[in-house]
Amino acid sequence: MTDSTPIFQARAIEKAFPGVMALSGVDMTLHSGSIHALLGENGAGKSTLIKVITGVHAPTAGTLLLDGEQVSFANPRDAIVQGIGVVHQERNLFPRFSIAENIHLEQLAGGLIKPIDYKELNENARPWLRALDLDIDPATPVSELSVARMQLVEIAKALSLQSRVLLLDEPTASLTSSETDRLFTILRRLRDSGTSLVFVSHKLEEVQEICDRVTVLRDGANACDSQPMQGVGRQDLVRMMIGRAEGTASWRASDTSTHPEVLGLSDVSTTLGHKGINLSVRKGEVVGLYGLVGAGRTELAKAIMGKFALTGGTVAINGAPVTIPNVAAAIHDHGLGYISEDRKNEGLILQHSVLSNVGVPIWRKLAGRFGTLFDRDIRKAALPYLQKLEVKTPSLSQTVANLSGGNQQKISVAKWLAAGVQFLIVDEPSVGIDIKTKAYLHELLRDLADQGTAILVISSDMPEMIALADRIAVMDDYRIMGEIANTGKYDEIAPAIMALIHDSVAPAA
Repeated sequence: MTDSTPIFQARAIEKAFPGVMALSGVDMTLHSGSIHALLGENGAGKSTLIKVITGVHAPTAGTLLLDGEQVSFANPRDAIVQGIGVVHQERNLFPRFSIAENIHLEQLAGGLIKPIDYKELNENARPWLRALDLDIDPATPVSELSVARMQLVEIAKALSLQSRVLLLDEPTASLTSSETDRLFTILRRLRDSGTSLVFVSHKLEEVQEICDRVTVLRDGANACDSQPMQGVGRQDLVRMMIGRAEGTASWRASDTSTHPEVLGLSDVSTTLGHKGINLSVRKGEVVGLYGLVGAGRTELAKAIMGKFALTGGTVAINGAPVTIPNVAAAIHDHGLGYISEDRKNEGLILQHSVLSNVGVPIWRKLAGRFGTLFDRDIRKAALPYLQKLEVKTPSLSQTVANLSGGNQQKISVAKWLAAGVQFLIVDEPSVGIDIKTKAYLHELLRDLADQGTAILVISSDMPEMIALADRIAVMDDYRIMGEIANTGKYDEIAPAIMALIHDSVAPAA
């Protein structure tokens, strides 16, 4: 049950950056034993507020109160010492370090001269893993974990620091529905033990399921402050976030059966373990690739793009067998594009400008006779997509690293939309973006398909998959288990997808 005494308060918080007022008089009140939703569109100020609360940014004005006493944090370590923990959307784990090393990294940082007792370190990590139902050796390198387990290790790390307030930024973004259910069981257990949890998500159905209070930000200010969730419906949340009701765009039928094939995979095997992959995508068609985390979908996409080698079978582009030796050849020789789910490490060059990032795939196409390239040409090609996706940036010269995660995702999408490729792979397109942008993105992808682009969509969001795809190929254990002709009817298609995933033997070709 929620404690009526606030454990933490942010009062009239302002945060200004050069040319931008990111937060303007924002209030939020957190209680012990509560799960508090923090909602808003990309660029609304959620990430900035989290950074203020956790000591990354000092507020320009306003007050932070912990147990009724005013506090200030010079850096994130100050916040950690005071019991303020955070699990970021983009995981901050060291892949080469063990689970135990990652969990106790803050403690290790305080005594680098003292030799590390790894036996003791592993034993100290076990209680935090057990608390999250993680039956795994603490000495295991993080690089060997699934995305879901990495997320739980992040939470274990925060709990080991005795966090009384724990902020979770898009914790379910890369999780399947079953993994999300497990996480929610753990979060409820933490809530019942007295922890104050802040849950940041664009998935409103999850917010309604697990949260008991909500703060909504719009354009850096409160649309609502710490309001009880009881009696608040989905459309109420949407109106507070975007100022109007949610759109009603839905799946639409598209007959591409007579269109020429753009990509064809025939009996393809890869060094990663794919076997007997048969897949085709026609001109103007959106094919969905669905499967649980670890099914091999992203790995197959990267093999198509030439990052990983094939060990058998044939890849055909426009009906002609091809060999794609590397990613550059995929992009420039064959007109293939790939929007990565990992924008931080693969999708963007974070220290470059918005304009530079959007221009990368089209530099060769726009270069003049002598290799000259002008910003005005890149701007002309890219600006319509940046505007359509409502990228919030002070200017096109802004460094991408300084933008919110959601706006970074929009830029990684916009650069490939501007490239005008003939075949586009979109890997988890709506991770970290708000509902309005998600609707715009779906509309843009359908428009691209209508103009003839062949699109392969990888998504763990089943409603998104059913809203977008003409056909859905289902993967499990690095195999194609079967295909489903989409009708747009969720109650009909979702069970058919799950039945294919749980089949132990792939249907005969």
